[in-house]
Amino acid sequence: MGNHKVDLRSDTVTQPGEGMRRAIAEAEVGDDVFRDDPTVLALESRVAKMLGKERGLFFPSGTMSNAAAIGVHAEPGSEVLCEENCHIFNYESGHAAALSGVQLHIVRGHNGALSPETLKRLVHKDDNVHFAPTRLVTIENTHNRCGGRIIPLATMRALYDWTREERLPIHLDGARLWNASVALGIPVGDLAQYADTVSVCLSKGLGAPAGSVLCGTDASITKALRLRKRFGGAMRQAGILAAAGLYALDHNLGRLAADHANAKRFAEAVAALPGIDLNPAEVETNIVIFRVEEPWTAPEMQAVLEEYGIRMLATAPDKIRAVFNLMVSSQDTDRAIDAFRAVLAADKAASGGGAS
Repeated sequence: MGNHKVDLRSDTVTQPGEGMRRAIAEAEVGDDVFRDDPTVLALESRVAKMLGKERGLFFPSGTMSNAAAIGVHAEPGSEVLCEENCHIFNYESGHAAALSGVQLHIVRGHNGALSPETLKRLVHKDDNVHFAPTRLVTIENTHNRCGGRIIPLATMRALYDWTREERLPIHLDGARLWNASVALGIPVGDLAQYADTVSVCLSKGLGAPAGSVLCGTDASITKALRLRKRFGGAMRQAGILAAAGLYALDHNLGRLAADHANAKRFAEAVAALPGIDLNPAEVETNIVIFRVEEPWTAPEMQAVLEEYGIRMLATAPDKIRAVFNLMVSSQDTDRAIDAFRAVLAADKAASGGGAS
């Protein structure tokens, strides 16, 4: 089966190539706490300009930048409206409560998207002391837990227009906003315009080893700067990491379309196999989530695929996620498809035929 592993657990598993390592090694640095690291400042300025925002701030991680955004917009004892499957609620270790004293009010969306019709009856005003006052709406694009689905531009615009009426800010968790931009064929700023603050990751599809940038108004980023320090995210010669981000924007942004194509081809092939519940039409970017049917469980299938050199992530007893990334070539995608065919063919033979 060979020693080469095809790692589809996440797009965070990427490793810097020779060019990125050279950029890291040659980075001009300063002390970012004193705000004089030129490479960090260049990255913040560039991302802010791409997103159409006044200012950016470099963070070690997307979790921390999301935490800071909540702290910027919502005071202790208030609440934030968010979609029930969003990353902030499910995978960020409860920072809204632990760090900002904020209550998350989760709301059922459609393919990860929220609508004004869903939210308008949930907004709590300051005039009723029984409720935590609503201070913020968060959205996620693309939506991780919904399989990399893109929140449509019209949906974002409608929600943004409604929040203007309600005088509520929107924070966009845009960890994979680059993927949405490439898939839609529009500038990332066209998506970012419908949020007051936006966090974008450099360590996922773009392949940098670490880092996210939070962008917004000058006032919001000034507040976020203090929160970053409070949360332990102020770094010194952070230009070493920022250089990787700049390299990624120059060299890895345009190639995201290849990840999307590999994901789509994989989904179409695997959906045709017995024992897999998957609709390829729902695969819009680089994430494929599918259900496995009895007698398989997701952890069992994950373990067998590992023997074939294919690494995926069981996210539920019957659900597996595959995330295509810059370390996964077209040939690696073929290997993953062949492994599934082999595993399920063996299972069919062992069961005496089974349903096709």
